Amino acid sequence: MSKENTKKSQSQFMDTFKRLCRNKSAVLGLIIVVMLALIAILSPVIYDYDTQIIKTNYSEALQAPSGAHWFGTDEMGRDIFNRVMYGSTTSLSIGLITVIVALCGGLVLGAAAGYYGGKVDMIIMRIMDIFLAVPGTLLAICIVASLGNSIMNLVIAQAVSSIPTFSRVVRGAVITARDAEYVEAARAIGAKDARIIFKDVLPNSLAPIIVQTTLQVASVILSIAGLSFIGLGIPAPRPEWGAMLSASRAYIRDYSYMCLFPGLAIMTTILSLNLLGDGLRDALDPRLR
Repeated sequence: MSKENTKKSQSQFMDTFKRLCRNKSAVLGLIIVVMLALIAILSPVIYDYDTQIIKTNYSEALQAPSGAHWFGTDEMGRDIFNRVMYGSTTSLSIGLITVIVALCGGLVLGAAAGYYGGKVDMIIMRIMDIFLAVPGTLLAICIVASLGNSIMNLVIAQAVSSIPTFSRVVRGAVITARDAEYVEAARAIGAKDARIIFKDVLPNSLAPIIVQTTLQVASVILSIAGLSFIGLGIPAPRPEWGAMLSASRAYIRDYSYMCLFPGLAIMTTILSLNLLGDGLRDALDPRLR
């Protein structure tokens, strides 16, 4: 990439970032997302998994929030604050990995459908329509129930249910860009289709893809929490917000704090990602410049 193109890309990035910073709710979402990411990265370093996360201590079971235990303790005497913090690593890492896998599949399928059109577009999109006809959560439940309850199978289930969404977004963006002059110029000099798609078309179609990626992470995290709540998500004893909610529902009447803090963690994460996604959508929209 030439220096001129590099400077142009940096200028576009700074313009987008400045527009994003003018949106207070998006800035709030960005700050919370960064904080959650730092917590997710540092938690495995700060906490010892065997002694501070999963070790039981029945003598301290069901203690209310206090200076010793900020979020209280659960029915096994485990510190809820530690488990909520460590749970961010589980939820965010699995959500991010799942979205990356789904994005890769969606990029290939959506780009092929949008660029070639015709029969290729019809075949790919009809297959995607079949998957979209089945609710994503139901599809994930069927996959996890068939393959077994594990983190890998959960990622596969969520990725399969997310690929159709990315495929449609990428297809729409590619259709808009495939007839541009720079694409015609690339074809004229004999560039191969794969190079045109991944070097010219997709880099100029990133705005809707970035926004969808941000929103999809939130959707996947919520879906993972839902699957864990019904016992098809992260296997015990690894802490995960949905599984913590499921385990604490029997104690909600007398020990409501056990449900409160994992629920707040899920709500805060989803809200911050949605705020950031909405802000990115506005910042990347050329009509609002």
